[in-house]
Amino acid sequence: MKTIADIAKIAGVAKSTVSRYLNGGSVSEETKKKIELVVQETGYAPNAFAQSLKAKKTNIIGTIIPRLDSYATSRTLMGIDERLRELNYHMLVSNTGQDLKREIENIYTLAKQKVAGIILLATEVTNAHLKAFEEIDVPVLLVGQQHESVYSLVHDDETAGYAIGKYIAQRGHKKIAFLGVGEYDVAVGVNRKKGFAQAVGEHAADVEARFFETTFSMSDAAEQACRILDDFSPSAIVCATDNIALGAMKAAYQKQLQVPRDLSITGFGGYEVTAMTNPSLTTVHIHFKEAGQTAADHIAKLVKGEEVPKLAYSRFDLILRESVDIRTMHNL
Repeated sequence: MKTIADIAKIAGVAKSTVSRYLNGGSVSEETKKKIELVVQETGYAPNAFAQSLKAKKTNIIGTIIPRLDSYATSRTLMGIDERLRELNYHMLVSNTGQDLKREIENIYTLAKQKVAGIILLATEVTNAHLKAFEEIDVPVLLVGQQHESVYSLVHDDETAGYAIGKYIAQRGHKKIAFLGVGEYDVAVGVNRKKGFAQAVGEHAADVEARFFETTFSMSDAAEQACRILDDFSPSAIVCATDNIALGAMKAAYQKQLQVPRDLSITGFGGYEVTAMTNPSLTTVHIHFKEAGQTAADHIAKLVKGEEVPKLAYSRFDLILRESVDIRTMHNL
């Protein structure tokens, strides 16, 4: 791989002259032809990423994520990266390991690195986040969470929660457990639960729904689901994520319950593995990759000073599979 220094040496000019030529600066016609000839002969291609970092205005979009081992995150990143490449931007990914302090630090760090914009896959929005957004001179787009003062792209969690709640109630389930996460996560911990609660509340007065919390960990979800089965004995467990649903399926197996004959289980996310489980999991499929593409479109427009909606929603589909049974009089 040839460097700028190599090109300068072969062309017989200064390294600064080659750099000026590559950045569109003023170079004599004779020198320009020398450099062009060497570039053609060597097949030299400038490092666009490095050039961008040196420029006053970069074409780098910083993307902050809470964790790497997440299907939702990886699919969203695929969509962001794919669309940014089409728009001639580069993506710089920063992982926080679900550490809010690191998340705030990364916002300031990316701004100092002169990124053109920041996409934040947020789990919550605190006052420290809002302070950081105000202090940096960089457009910011939230994905997965929303705030009235920040451009946001969210999954339609409340409507999706309503859809899965309505479906499970229509299947005749009278004792339903909702297994979610803490309300610090507004999207997963509040909105999905809120939509579900509204749906089952509207369906029938004799439906008993109870609400439980766990973490995003499958093993934690399995432990909590075991306790729910012991203490409540629901006919269905509606889970706020597919990982939680997989934990609930493990708990059913440990309790020697058959899904869906003895216990129906639903998830949320539409992870590919849910089609491969036995039985396959009924779930809400969120179009994460498409959401990533939309996020890239919106941040690119914000960088250019163009208008985008303050709040936008991604699509979802209800995927009906084998893990939900119809309750009949003999198995209520």
